[in-house]
This record gives sequence, C-alpha cells and structure tokens, in this order.
Amino acid sequence: MVGIDTALASLRLARALVPPELPLRFAAMDAARLGFPDRTFDVVACVQNGICAFHLDPAALLREAMRVARRPGRVLISTYAAAFWPERLEWFRLQAAEGLVGPLDEEKTRPGLIVCRDGFSAGTFEPEAFRALCAGLGVEPRLTEVDGSSLFCELKVQAAGAISKWRCTAPP
Repeated sequence: MVGIDTALASLRLARALVPPELPLRFAAMDAARLGFPDRTFDVVACVQNGICAFHLDPAALLREAMRVARRPGRVLISTYAAAFWPERLEWFRLQAAEGLVGPLDEEKTRPGLIVCRDGFSAGTFEPEAFRALCAGLGVEPRLTEVDGSSLFCELKVQAAGAISKWRCTAPP
C-alpha cells in the first residue's frame, strides 16, 4: 500500500500516525502524474474529495488511476454527497475559526462549493458529473451514495484493458 500527497507536512503526519509494522509507504506525488509503472496496484483509491480539492483535470486524474490499476483491478474515487452540504459547510467554518483554513468567502461559497479568502476552494462531483466524465472516457461508472455523506465512483478494470459496463446506481 502506498499513500501519496503533494503536501510534505501531511506525509510526515501520516508516517507518524501509522504503526511501523504496517506495510504502508508514503510518497510525494502529483495524482495526475504518478511515478508508478502501468498496472502496479490491485486497487487505486482517490478519497476525501481529491477529484475536486486537487484542482486537477478530472479526466487526467481518472486516466492516470486507470493506467496504474492492474487487470483485473478497481478504481475508486469519492466526493461528498449533496445531502452532506450543511455538515461540510459547518466543518469548514469551525476550521476557519481555529485558523486551520482561511476565512470563508461567504459571497462566493454556495451549495457544492467552498471558497476561502486565502484562495483555497473545493467543490463536489454530482452523479451527473461522474457520468459525464466517465462517458467522455468511454467507461461507465458504478455510483453508490453512502450514509448521505459520500458518493463513490467505482470502475472495474478488466483483463483486456477495458472497463466493465456497470449500471449507475446513484440517485438521480
């Protein structure tokens, strides 16, 4: 298992929190330009809204995840569910009050988009956005909402290099 991030402080914290006996390594990398050979991992996961918070081209992120997934393998990407908006906004307000993120720009912040005055912003991906992204890449996702807080997009990478066609299961 390998965890990546571009923030060295986050990687140092992760190393400090993970017991040394666990087979987990950490590396500083850009998720859209991974330094791994093709077909390295059984599962590639981009969680905690990385598809929006990284400010990368979502198609490039998904293509790179599929490139490093073994055949057969899985790609899993998550974002926040629309129903979780009030909790997410409150969490950001509390973080801003503690000085952990910049103050929210309340005029620019709207449902699905957090904007801080220090330049940080993070959105969400709605089911339709995942479907459109995957359609543009010629793949069909399996979408699942969990606990009203997270939306997961899963792709099953087949042995021939094709992605399986799963029916979308997310709410309309």
